[in-house]
Amino acid sequence: MRTAFLLTGSMHSAEDLVQTVLLKAYRGWETIDEPFPYLRRAMVNQHISLWRRIGSRELITGFPPERTTPDVSAAFAQRAELLDALARLPKRMRAVLVLRYWEDLSEADTAAILGCSTGSVKAQASRGLARLRGILQSEAATRAGRVAEGMA
Repeated sequence: MRTAFLLTGSMHSAEDLVQTVLLKAYRGWETIDEPFPYLRRAMVNQHISLWRRIGSRELITGFPPERTTPDVSAAFAQRAELLDALARLPKRMRAVLVLRYWEDLSEADTAAILGCSTGSVKAQASRGLARLRGILQSEAATRAGRVAEGMA
């Protein structure tokens, strides 16, 4: 479910993706030798098929604000910021980062799943990390500016 959520950017879409993939896999379950890699690949393939169908009609603008209490841990807040920044990346770049760093796959495995070269995976990962860094630094600067305005 984590991979599906990180690929789609929403819990609802992730649930739909997992349900679709499991339904398709159930029909031929006896023939699947290694279910986890197979299902991961099937999720990526199904999600890419969805990208192609809907094209650029769908724009992810971020995650809805989470219900929080005043004592939310710093780790939870950082994770929410990271997920929001990840949602702002192009879908292909997001898929590379999810597979490489959340699923901890090698460059070769990521390339095989996405159907591209390892060089493309390296480039997308490098650019994706740089963009994430930029987004997070920009958000931190914006927050710091708000705090400074509030104290003046």
